[in-house]
Amino acid sequence: MADDKDDDLGLGRSKMPKIAKVKNKLPAPVQITAEQLLREAKERELELVQPPPKQKISDQDELRDYQMRKRKKFEDNIRKNRSLIATWLAYASWEESQHNLRNARSVYERALDVDHRNRVIWLRYAEMEMKNRQINSARNVWDRAVAILPRADQLWFKYVYMEEKLGNIAGCRQVFERWMEWQPGEQAWMSYINFEIRCKELDRARYIYERFVNVHPSTRNWIKYAKFEEKNGYVDSARSIFERAGVYFGVEHIDETLFIAFAKFEEAQKEHERARAIYKKALELLPRDNAQEVVRLHTIHEKRFGDHAAIDNVISSKRRYKYEEAVQENKYDYDSWYQYIRLMESEGLEKAEQTKELYERAIANIPPSQEKQHWRRYIYLWINYALFAELDLGDVSMTREIYRQCLNIIPHKRFTFAKIWIMFAEFEIRHRDVGAARRILGHAIGMCPKDKLFRDYIALEQQLVQFDRCRKLYEKFLEFSPENCRTWIDFATMEDYLDDIPRARAVFELAISQPVLDMPEVLWKAYIDFELKQENYNGALALHRRLLERTQHVQVWLSYAKTQMSTDSEDGIQKTREVFREANRQMKGCENKEERKQLLEAWKNFEHEYGTGKTKADVDRLQPTTVIRRRKCENDSGAELWEEFTDYMFPDDDAAKPNLKLLAIAKSWKVSNAAQSSTLDEEVKSENSDEDSDNESSLDVNKSKIQNKKRQSSSSSESSVASEDKNARIKHFGKDQPGSSDEEGTQAQKSKHNSESDSDSENGADHRRKKARRPSSESSDSEGGKKSSESSDSSESEDESDDDEKRKNAESSDSDSKHSNRRHQMKRPRSDSEDEVNAHKTKVKAKRI
Repeated sequence: MADDKDDDLGLGRSKMPKIAKVKNKLPAPVQITAEQLLREAKERELELVQPPPKQKISDQDELRDYQMRKRKKFEDNIRKNRSLIATWLAYASWEESQHNLRNARSVYERALDVDHRNRVIWLRYAEMEMKNRQINSARNVWDRAVAILPRADQLWFKYVYMEEKLGNIAGCRQVFERWMEWQPGEQAWMSYINFEIRCKELDRARYIYERFVNVHPSTRNWIKYAKFEEKNGYVDSARSIFERAGVYFGVEHIDETLFIAFAKFEEAQKEHERARAIYKKALELLPRDNAQEVVRLHTIHEKRFGDHAAIDNVISSKRRYKYEEAVQENKYDYDSWYQYIRLMESEGLEKAEQTKELYERAIANIPPSQEKQHWRRYIYLWINYALFAELDLGDVSMTREIYRQCLNIIPHKRFTFAKIWIMFAEFEIRHRDVGAARRILGHAIGMCPKDKLFRDYIALEQQLVQFDRCRKLYEKFLEFSPENCRTWIDFATMEDYLDDIPRARAVFELAISQPVLDMPEVLWKAYIDFELKQENYNGALALHRRLLERTQHVQVWLSYAKTQMSTDSEDGIQKTREVFREANRQMKGCENKEERKQLLEAWKNFEHEYGTGKTKADVDRLQPTTVIRRRKCENDSGAELWEEFTDYMFPDDDAAKPNLKLLAIAKSWKVSNAAQSSTLDEEVKSENSDEDSDNESSLDVNKSKIQNKKRQSSSSSESSVASEDKNARIKHFGKDQPGSSDEEGTQAQKSKHNSESDSDSENGADHRRKKARRPSSESSDSEGGKKSSESSDSSESEDESDDDEKRKNAESSDSDSKHSNRRHQMKRPRSDSEDEVNAHKTKVKAKRI
């Protein structure tokens, strides 16, 4: 009951409204956007609040009452939150609106007591005084404000603006001076300068600029100062300002904008040489990454005002920058160092000091590893440096010091560079100090002996005609490298040049007695040539025989034969022939058949020039036969392939005789078969030309004739090849097989019988063809014709009977050896005669149609 009562009174719980269930959740056909809702709200003015009703004050009492209520409201708000400056400002503004400046000043002063560092209060306070034309009060407020907040530039700007508006130039300048004592920002200084410019006090403005660049010494401010001087016609002063700026910043802190501005100033004054010098100085002092704009402007300047040399200089500067980047990235990139140094050297002696410094930078990058391959490019830096110092600079002592430093750096215990030692010695010789050159080369040989060092030292002594020293050097050289054949040859050649033949021969003998030699064939050839030069042919022949005891090379035999032939003895030709025969016997089992073929060709040439008919024939019979063979090989992927190669078969080799016989038989068969086929083709062509008007029966007869001829030729050639092959195999294996002679006889008889029967059948067919061609009207003309036809028929019948008897005899003789001959018989090769006949037959039909 109590709950019902409360509900009735409205004190109970209120029931929540029921949420309407939306049955259709599909979007409405007409959609309403938020923009449309806002527009409708504005049109209907749904959010407008009605302004409060205006209160009209009719007398002083109502005014005082209104002011009292308003002040009480502001005071209450201030008591609630004293630190809220907006309330103070609103209070002071209301008092100002009531034209009660005394109360407004009181409010501002009370606000300043709360927060005296709030610049908004000072600004509103001073603006109130200026708005009400209280100038002195405003000055007092500004003075108090800038004294309390000297870093608030806005207060100073308002102060000087007021004084300038009032026309108090001296007071304004005084305010600026007070402001500049605090060294404000760049904008304050520029305001002071612009104030003096407005007052047309240029000297004061220049003085302020001097103070300005000392307080704020940035590149931009120096450029402003210089442009100010240039604008007002002080050109010399502007140039001096740029120069002072360059000195002030120095090399480390200078900026490219200063150089660009300075160069543009000189271009404007048409001082192009000065501008070019400024650009070059900038490129020398500035890092290349920070001088891209300088490079671009320099290039434009040179293209506009420079000559070809200046343009080339600009291009070379770009290349210098590229090489500088490369060596900075990788100091061991010696190729870049070479190109960089070459570029500097191309600019002449004007940059000799820079080139020298660049060489010093390059040679300071010693390879970190002790491998000679890493030192090869590096060592040429020292060589070029020494040549530059000697040829370009002409400094002998500097060049000598460079060579010494280079030799001290090289690790001679691991490797050395003979070129450095030799160039150092040649340098001393050029300056007429032979003793120093000998000491250098002797020191090199003692520390790190090399073939090149020995040879150049010997060449030096030979030029000085000191052959005793050369002999000692050769002895040391051969002690160091006794297997070097070139050294032995040079030693002997020197002795030969000095006409000391026994010593030269002794050197050669000692050389060929060495157990190990790098090129013994060259040494032996030099020894033989030496003996031939001395016309000691017996000694040369003896050397050949000694050499043949060690090797059986074909060139040795050919040289032996040539030497034997060069002797002026009567039996020289016969002895040379004996040399060739001995060489052929020795090389009979040689695996390298090319060498033996070369020997036989040389022998053949010799016999054709000096030999007789018999000797020529003997040598021609020894010439090999070229055979193309196949063998297995593997490619890069490992797959097996067959490749062809050239082989030689010599007639005097036992193993090659059966193969040569078989090859000869096959070759003869090929030649005979080709001749017969050509003859048959000619016959076919002649018969085809005569039989254009014949009928089809004549074509069939011609076809049978060609087939019989082909069968006859193939059977005869097959039988001959088979019999010869059989004889060759029997001769090769040295024993007879049972039934071999019978089979050969039977085969020959059968081939003969077949050839006879084929020829008879061919004759009979030819006769019948001629009879068939004869017209039927001629058969009834005369009896003589009948008798001749009868005689031909009788002869034909007799021939056919003889053929039958021969065939029976051949079949009876072949019945015993039919099985044995079956495997030796070869199939008749197919021919194209049938195709030719069919083609001709088609051609005849086409002509008839």
